[in-house]
Amino acid sequence: MLVGRDHKLIVAIVKKGWAERVILAAQAAGARGGTVICGRGTGIHESKKLLGIMIEPEKEIILILIHKDKVKRVLKAVVEAGNMEKPGTGVGFVLDVEKVVGIVHLLEQIGVVEEDEEGEQDSTR
Repeated sequence: MLVGRDHKLIVAIVKKGWAERVILAAQAAGARGGTVICGRGTGIHESKKLLGIMIEPEKEIILILIHKDKVKRVLKAVVEAGNMEKPGTGVGFVLDVEKVVGIVHLLEQIGVVEEDEEGEQDSTR
């Protein structure tokens, strides 16, 4: 099994309708793609009323798995595209990723070694 260990996860939470522009900016900066999940906000900037009824605005959560060498450039593009320098427009953060599987074509390109079920590396590759 091919296992990558040099990846990070960029998470961006933006207003509904902004995910496409954020993903396109991330791709232009070097990301291969991303995953968009629908969500709803409950923060201090989220509470609004319409006819006396509380409205919880919908959000889009963007997950971008990226090699650690590209994180700074892609995160900058995400912040700019999501207009995250302004209050209430979104939030972004980067998480460490211990292991990555399933992106075989990308892992083969960067020369990742195989790992057996016990977590030991196979040096035959």
